[in-house]
This record gives sequence, structure tokens and C-alpha cells, in this order.
Amino acid sequence: MDQRLVTWACRRKRRNGPPPLWLLSDAARMPDLLRVVRNLPKGLCGVVFRHDLAADRAALGVALARLCRARRTALVVAGDARLAAALRAGQHWRGGRRFLIKPQPGRFNTASAHNPREVVRARRGGADVVFCSPVLSTASHPGARVLGSLGFCRLAAFSGGAKAYALGGIDGGSIKVLGKNCAGAGAIDAFLSRE
Repeated sequence: MDQRLVTWACRRKRRNGPPPLWLLSDAARMPDLLRVVRNLPKGLCGVVFRHDLAADRAALGVALARLCRARRTALVVAGDARLAAALRAGQHWRGGRRFLIKPQPGRFNTASAHNPREVVRARRGGADVVFCSPVLSTASHPGARVLGSLGFCRLAAFSGGAKAYALGGIDGGSIKVLGKNCAGAGAIDAFLSRE
């Protein structure tokens, strides 16, 4: 885990607000998701559960929800509002598109956004966190056009009451150049690094 990113997140943590750091699950890059979550700092992180094609997704979700509660880690589910409700978790809306099923009260809801229209959609849908991406080059979207720090700040300006979080190529070094407009970060590789 990138300790510089953890240190940065400790300074960003706000009482009763969404966690400053979010792990986005990736079945290909983290076959043992529960082990990765066990190593997250308690009370500082959230998990976006995206193992969409896992054969045992519901069972993995139950185990993940139990672990997240024990570690004071927020949990949101991508792509399945019914599973989110069953796990008493928040929802993650891809492209800012909110599910038709109402979110769980008292849970954080997140959204990914790649352009101003998606950020505004997420904000109007009531997202607590909007992951603006990709900020930098990332293995998740090889060759994709990146926002860079200036593009991130421009996109974050559309987030209104939702908090703009950086996603894509984020680590303890890159997060510092995003400034005050960056309320938090989502990552994959930063949680898998040995730093």
C-alpha cells in the first residue's frame, strides 16, 4: 500500500463525511479481494465492489460486507442495486447513472464520471462522491485520454455539493498536484503496491 497516499488521506479525513480513499475492486488484478480489504487502514477507506462477472459475486459480497463492517470501511456496490440493498451497502453509479431502486438511507453513494454531463448527472442523482477519471494514465484504461491536473479541476467544478475524487493513476506523489479541489481519491494499484 502506498503510505504517502495514506498519509495524505489522513489529513483529508472529515468526521461524518465519505472516506478520503476508495479501493475499486478489480477481479483480474486482485483475485483475493478480502485479503486486500483486510490490509486497508481502519476507518479511512471505502470499497467500490465491481467484481461484476464473479461466479460467486453474491457470496463474495456477503463476506466483503461483513469484513467492511468489522473494519469500519464504507462499501458501495456497482451495477446491482438489489445486491447493494441486500448487503446494506451504498450504490456506485457508472457514468453518473443512478439506479431506479432507491439508495439505502445513511449509506454513501458514489459515481464515476468522465465528462461534465456525467458529473452533473451524478450530482443531481445525489451522489456523495464523484470519481472524475481518468486523471492520469492507468492500466484500467490503457491509451485513454487523460484529464491531467487542470482537466480534473475543471471537471471537479461541475460537482457542486458532491465531492470530487480523483481516479486513474493516483498515488502518493500524483495526488499532491491536484490541490484543494480534490476531496479524495480512488485507486487500485496504490493499494496493491509494496511501498
